[in-house]
Amino acid sequence: MEFEQWKKELCIVRGGGDIATGTIYKLFQCGFPLLVLEIGNPSCIRRTISFCEAVFDDDVEVEGVHAKRVGSLEEAYRCCCRGKVPVMVDPEAVMIQKASPAVVIDAILAKCNLGTRITDAPVVIGVGPGFTAGKDVHAVVETKRGHNLGRVIYDGAAAPNTGVPGVIGGYGKERVIHAPASGTLHIEKQIGEETAQGDVIAWIDETPVKATISGIVRGMIREGYAVQKGLKIADIDPRITEKDNCHHISDKARCVAGGVLEAVLHLRLEQEKIKSTDKESAI
Repeated sequence: MEFEQWKKELCIVRGGGDIATGTIYKLFQCGFPLLVLEIGNPSCIRRTISFCEAVFDDDVEVEGVHAKRVGSLEEAYRCCCRGKVPVMVDPEAVMIQKASPAVVIDAILAKCNLGTRITDAPVVIGVGPGFTAGKDVHAVVETKRGHNLGRVIYDGAAAPNTGVPGVIGGYGKERVIHAPASGTLHIEKQIGEETAQGDVIAWIDETPVKATISGIVRGMIREGYAVQKGLKIADIDPRITEKDNCHHISDKARCVAGGVLEAVLHLRLEQEKIKSTDKESAI
């Protein structure tokens, strides 16, 4: 595929965290040309299954798919041609205007819209709360666990953010750990290690960060990260026998990804129908 054709078919995904990675992975496996836009210092905790880690490590792999940090649109094109997912630091998403992509997906999960517009591309999709279908995006994909997870909304918004994590293994808010103080984080328990309730899993300068429940450390913010008090910094999975989950895309991320793929294909199909009708009317 030539460069100009690549741009015409390009899907730009804003965000490369664990939920976004599920979508990126699925679209990549379905043959969509991709470009991921990230901030310069992502605060991802599920680092082992997040393409945003390419910002720090240059090249990362999730379930056999590689992502590589790039610095330009041309480099992103070459990266795609080599069978990898390009990741670019572009917090203001200026590449959307430069590339004029076919699809824009906002999967930042900021719980609010950080600048995505319905005019950014022929197909614009918002993931989670903060977007209204028909106003600032063409479709919204539900991210709240439960009956509607992954549902595509073409009129209206996703369920509002409750601030309460979904229940896994009988635990909800208890399994997510927030910084008890501001400072520099130092890890004691790595992702994939077992921990007991009360164990010190990290330090923020001189302040200990203790496990709130027993289980597997499923997520931990990056070593040396400068955290602010209250920031989500770790995640414990109580399912002690499911350690491999630390290295696989989650059920939630896959479900959301299915919704995004459905929305992309449906919206493009509807647009083709309109074009076909217009051509017939012109004859």
